[in-house]
Amino acid sequence: MNKQIILLPGDGIGKEIIESAKLVLNSVASEYGHRFTFHQHAIGGDAIDQYGTPLPEDTIKACQNADAILLGAVGGKKWDSLPGYMRPEKGLLGIRKTLGLFANLRPVKGFSSLLHASPLKEDVIKGSDILIIRELTGGLYFGQPSERRENGNAVVDTLYYHRSEMERIIDKAFQSARLRNKRLTSVDKANVLESSRMWREIVEEKSKDYPDVAVEHLLVDAAAMKLITQPNHFDVIVTENLFGDILSDEASVLTGSLGMLPSASIRSDGVGLYEPVHGSAPDIAGKGIANPLGMILSAALMLRHSFQMEEEAAEIEEAVNETLEQGYYTADLHIKGGKQIGTKEMTEMVLENLTTKSVSDSICSSYA
Repeated sequence: MNKQIILLPGDGIGKEIIESAKLVLNSVASEYGHRFTFHQHAIGGDAIDQYGTPLPEDTIKACQNADAILLGAVGGKKWDSLPGYMRPEKGLLGIRKTLGLFANLRPVKGFSSLLHASPLKEDVIKGSDILIIRELTGGLYFGQPSERRENGNAVVDTLYYHRSEMERIIDKAFQSARLRNKRLTSVDKANVLESSRMWREIVEEKSKDYPDVAVEHLLVDAAAMKLITQPNHFDVIVTENLFGDILSDEASVLTGSLGMLPSASIRSDGVGLYEPVHGSAPDIAGKGIANPLGMILSAALMLRHSFQMEEEAAEIEEAVNETLEQGYYTADLHIKGGKQIGTKEMTEMVLENLTTKSVSDSICSSYA
């Protein structure tokens, strides 16, 4: 199977960690007889420096012709003084909108060797396995242009959603819940916002098409509280753009490290953009200490959701878990009695565990 993958390293540590993902994908391709062809393009601050825009046309065209996209990270203090429309983050928002990547998937699952680092008690977080599905191309972030009024003393932001935008993300959430534990929590602010009342109406309508999925509605403030008091309560959470942005960031720290979490932004045909949840971390860029595991796990998500390579994805996730169980960790983590290593060494350990698994499976197959 030949797949065209666009690499968007972006800024800060993006260049380092995306190389780790590429090495892991090449290892998987070699084992399973796939062919992954990589093409690298600029986005974010790197693109501003090179081309004077956070999202060059060449990058857009390459992504439009790709089977999937891997993104490192965008942003940094270097570009903070630029006007809003020129900020690195506009490149990320722009590519999501241009490609129609309406569904953001953030799995939040703790690794047993890292649960001690969670801000929650271990018995509260243990066993948590949440999938947050956030609408990504509508709402406040994409309404009418914001404006200042009354000589700058008043401001207007517009929240806009079309029914079809809500329907497709809610369908995606029900479909995802069917593949998991068949429980869906819809989060809104229906006691205040008309957009939330429409959202809730559509969830109720769609629930008739998925009678096997149990549905509950939670107001966003109650959901935020429950995430830190009863994270095991949740299976799949679906919500609109702003609420999803906040809740997914809240959930991302529950397992003890932002550096471990992958994410996917996809559309109906399976094309998606995959990136770790953490930022560009410019303060440690080039030092060789960045955690590559969130990026590697994002590559696993790509194999699962865009290429339907479930076995390959699971093998990467198992190799990452085994590496942590062996006591290896990067500077953002800590495993008692373990050994701190850098980006390159962590990548090598994951590759070694992938190779060991491959050899082990080969030996078992020969005796089957």
